Amino acid sequence: MREFVDRMGLVMERLGGTRTMGRLHAWLMVCDPPDQSLTDLAAELGVSKTAISTVARQMEMIGMAERVPTAGREHRYRVADGGWTHAMRVQLAGLEVSLDALDFGLSVLPEDRPEPRARLTEAREFFAFLMQDTDRLIERWEEYREKSS
Repeated sequence: MREFVDRMGLVMERLGGTRTMGRLHAWLMVCDPPDQSLTDLAAELGVSKTAISTVARQMEMIGMAERVPTAGREHRYRVADGGWTHAMRVQLAGLEVSLDALDFGLSVLPEDRPEPRARLTEAREFFAFLMQDTDRLIERWEEYREKSS
């Protein structure tokens, strides 16, 4: 399990997250019991409780983990169903920011600079293309998942 957790840390790092986030998500996918306290998570992953708390809150915000209600003050987390789908939606929403930046770049780049304009235009078209098919891609995934279950 330790190697799996560490490998997922590297995967998340390559996807733009942190290694700790990947390791935490991996552990939450396989741990028993399925919900864990911050103290348990910190001990298991060899990371400070403060770091685990910060990462767990970030994962909760993007829908990859959820906080479990407890009778006391203890914070417990578990992996959220559909977390990857929600995280993908959050990441793809960032494409709008990219489009805005590229539109601005095109608005300030003089017309007499065709090569840089072509590069910006291509990038803008790429992000626009991704945005147009994002919802359908996720719908297809959800249909596939239903059929597979």
